[in-house]
Amino acid sequence: QVQLVESGGGSVQAGGSLRLSCAASGRTSRGSAMGWFRQGAGKERDFVAAINWSGGTTYYTDSMKGRFTISRDIPRNTVYLQMNSLKPEDTAVYYCAARKTRELGYYADDYDYWGQGTQVTVSS
Repeated sequence: QVQLVESGGGSVQAGGSLRLSCAASGRTSRGSAMGWFRQGAGKERDFVAAINWSGGTTYYTDSMKGRFTISRDIPRNTVYLQMNSLKPEDTAVYYCAARKTRELGYYADDYDYWGQGTQVTVSS
């Protein structure tokens, strides 16, 4: 079993930055591929970014490329999402997720464990 706890959400003005953290615990968490998803009010949960077990491979949805960076600190068993140049349309609850496997996942169904989510609000 893997437990995920997100933090770092909050309110920021357009153009600002936030860094989300996802602390993982559990027997297989260090060997897991991880991802970030987001869900706006009344919308579906959308893929944001993913990172493989070693941190050597990452993938982003097109609208996040160049603005968001996913990384992981293996000794601390923590995954980060650095978000820059934030826009009002980035407002959502952001979720951290983990797979049971080492390789990237691009869809919510690829992931086996989920955090509780952290709210990000970007005002214009």
